[in-house]
Amino acid sequence: MTTAPAGAPQRREAGPKPNGPPPPRARRPMTAERRANRAGLAFVSPTFLVVLVVVVLPILWTVLLAFQDARLVDIQGMGLFGNWSLDNFAQVFDSAGFWSSLTTTLLYTAGATLGSVALGLVAALALRRPFHGRGLLRAAMLLPYVAPVVAVAFTWQVALSPQYGVVNDWGRRLFGWDDPIAFLSARTYEVHLAGVHFDIPLALLTVIAFECWRYFPFAFLFLLARLQAVPDGLEEAALVDGATVSQRFRHILLPQLMPVIALLCVLRFIMTFNKFDDVYLLTGGGAGTDVAAVRVYDFLSARYDVGAAAAQSLVLAVSLVILLGLYFRFFGARVQEES
Repeated sequence: MTTAPAGAPQRREAGPKPNGPPPPRARRPMTAERRANRAGLAFVSPTFLVVLVVVVLPILWTVLLAFQDARLVDIQGMGLFGNWSLDNFAQVFDSAGFWSSLTTTLLYTAGATLGSVALGLVAALALRRPFHGRGLLRAAMLLPYVAPVVAVAFTWQVALSPQYGVVNDWGRRLFGWDDPIAFLSARTYEVHLAGVHFDIPLALLTVIAFECWRYFPFAFLFLLARLQAVPDGLEEAALVDGATVSQRFRHILLPQLMPVIALLCVLRFIMTFNKFDDVYLLTGGGAGTDVAAVRVYDFLSARYDVGAAAAQSLVLAVSLVILLGLYFRFFGARVQEES
C-alpha cells in the first residue's frame, strides 16, 4: 500500500453528495416601483371584491336568468345553466303595453331630467350673490333631496288628494275650480285654453313635477359650485361694455356652465331612466305612468316570473346603453369643444 509523498495534494474520492437543502438564493431588493404596485393592489383589492360581489355577479346572474324559464318557486333548485331559450324576450316584446311603457319612460326621463336641471340652474343663479339669510335658504334647498322618499311621496299624495288635499282647496278658493282634480289618478285631463280644447297626461306630468322638485338640489349644488368659480372680472368687463343681463348670461355664464350641464343631463338621465320608487309610491304605475322599471317589478311580483323580469331588465339596460351611445355620438364632441 503506497502513501502519497509529503507535501503532495490530497485527492478527494468521488462519493454521493449530501442530501441537504440547496443554499438559499439571494432575494432581489424591493424597488420603489414594485412597492408602489403592491400598495396599489392592496388598496384596490377591497373595492374590486365589493364591485365583483355587489355588481358584476348579480348582473351575470340576471343575464343567465333572462335566457331561462325561471319561476320564483323554482329558483332555489336551479343551476347556473339550464334550458336556454328566447321565450322570455318574446314574452316581453309581445306583452301588451311594452312599447307604450317604453315611450312613457322616455317622456318621463326627458321631462324630469330637463326640468330638474333647469330648476337647479334658476336656483343657483338666484342664490349666487350674497344676501342676508342666504345660508339658511341654501340649506332649505337641499330638503327635497335629503328627505326620505316615502315621507315626501306621502306628503304629495295628501296635498294632491281630491278629497282633502290642500291644492284642490286653494284651487277652488283662488282659481274657482268647479270640481276637484285627481292629479295622481287621472290619466288625462281636458284643458281649455284660448278656445282650444286638448287633453294632457295629468298623472304623468304630476310625477314629472315631483321628480323635478325632488332632484333639482342635485343640479343646484353642481351649478352653484361652478358659478362661484367663474372669475368676476369677466362679468365686470361685460358690464362696462354695456352688456345686458341676458347677454352676460348667454355669452359668459352659459359657456362656463355647459360642461357641468351636460354632465348633469347624463347623470340625471341614467338615474331617472331606472327610477322605480318615486313612481310606484305616487301612482303604483297606474294612470299612464307605467314606466319600464315598474313593469319589471310587476313581472316579478304579480306573475312570479323571474326569467321574464330579468329579460325586461336586460332590455331596459340595453335601451339605456343605446340612448347614451346616441347622445355621446351626436353631442359628446360638441360639449368637449365648448369645455
